[in-house]
Amino acid sequence: MIDIKEQQHVALLNQAKHLLNKNNQTQLVSITKKVKQADLLRSFEAAKELGGNRTLWISADRDFAMVSVGIAHEICAQHDWFETVKDAWDGLIEHALVSNPHDVPGTGLVAVGGMAFDPLKTSTALWESYKNSQFIIPSLLLVQSENELYLTTNVTIEQETNINKLVSEMQEMEATFIAGKDIPYVQSTVTDKQEIDANQWKQLVQSAKDTIADKHAHKIVLARELRLTFSSKAEISRMLKQLEEMQPNSYIFAMEHGEDCFVGATPERLVRVKQQELLSTCLAGTAPRGKTPEEDEQISKALLQDDKNLQEHDFVVRMIQDAIAPYCSHIEVPEKPVAYPLKNLQHLYTPVTARLKEGMGILDAVKRLHPTPALGGTPNEAALSFIRDHEQLDRGWYGAPVGWMDSNQNGEFAVAIRSGLIQGKEASLFAGCGIVQDSDIEAEYAETAMKFLPMLSALEG
Repeated sequence: MIDIKEQQHVALLNQAKHLLNKNNQTQLVSITKKVKQADLLRSFEAAKELGGNRTLWISADRDFAMVSVGIAHEICAQHDWFETVKDAWDGLIEHALVSNPHDVPGTGLVAVGGMAFDPLKTSTALWESYKNSQFIIPSLLLVQSENELYLTTNVTIEQETNINKLVSEMQEMEATFIAGKDIPYVQSTVTDKQEIDANQWKQLVQSAKDTIADKHAHKIVLARELRLTFSSKAEISRMLKQLEEMQPNSYIFAMEHGEDCFVGATPERLVRVKQQELLSTCLAGTAPRGKTPEEDEQISKALLQDDKNLQEHDFVVRMIQDAIAPYCSHIEVPEKPVAYPLKNLQHLYTPVTARLKEGMGILDAVKRLHPTPALGGTPNEAALSFIRDHEQLDRGWYGAPVGWMDSNQNGEFAVAIRSGLIQGKEASLFAGCGIVQDSDIEAEYAETAMKFLPMLSALEG
């Protein structure tokens, strides 16, 4: 990577143009600067006027957030996602011209995106706007870290690029993006809810139980879909604002491609890497919140003593340890989980910390950790095979890693649960649960209904 910190931006763009040759038809330039004031959700709304393909990411602890618009460069893969994305990302870092004087995660050259839960599963028209693996380097990226704001502009220079015209266009887009736009006050209402193949799903749970009883698997996670119709086109910015307010301990994300937007409020971090320090979290085992503090405490205590949920949680803890062991040192895991409260639900929670070995990066961790037993099952291959062959739902990006990574080896990915695919006046919500040998079919069905609530609450206003 050519790291140029304090040069004038116009000179940097001209330098990029001079670097072009017959074998190098384009040159990516990334420029980061501090800005004084901005509201990320207002910028997300304003981005509708700047070409779309918006993304939003708000961390669960609310100390970091980013919003972006446009595509300066895109990395896609239908097969061999890890090798394709890793090689393309490494090559981009090596050749990009980067001006970023700020040592802050999420600034400079950043890729934002995600991937399909199972690239071997035949895709349907539902997810036609999303590739099996898709990362964008946005045209504009606004980052809020602690109490500071940073704007990164990424442009691709070609031989015919008029630098003066480009600078003028950049300044105009930056001003519109930073100024933001008012978020619509009213969200469209839900006029119809349709549970997709509910009875068929219950039959599938029985089939999974039979497979487990025959010792072909220990646990299989099954997901189902709830299809919504709205009174008018969904206002994504309003929905995100409601999710941020209603789900304070969750990651809020939006990944827009074309006219579709994948949105969620997930409590589950897959992995975070900061200066080679890795943090992964196990969030498996679910119970509702109580209506009173006393009832809430009783439910929490029961969850911490429930054999089925503790077994499900332990599956994930052991999987995370085994997965990261080849790439990490100094792995630390607490002896027992704690209860992690959310707005509508509570989960068993265990953090896993470690240090990445030299030469390893966040994509290595993502490859090893996805899918966790909380979203696939155990053993991994047997559970995935059952899901691939028998589950009617096209999960697409549901249950898969979504997040970001920067050129300084920082990044974070969450597991895209408590999520929905918004398509104009319609949306598909997704929810799943872990099936084991003694699972009660109606109880599992009720658990998935409970897991629809975070998104339903936001969509219904």
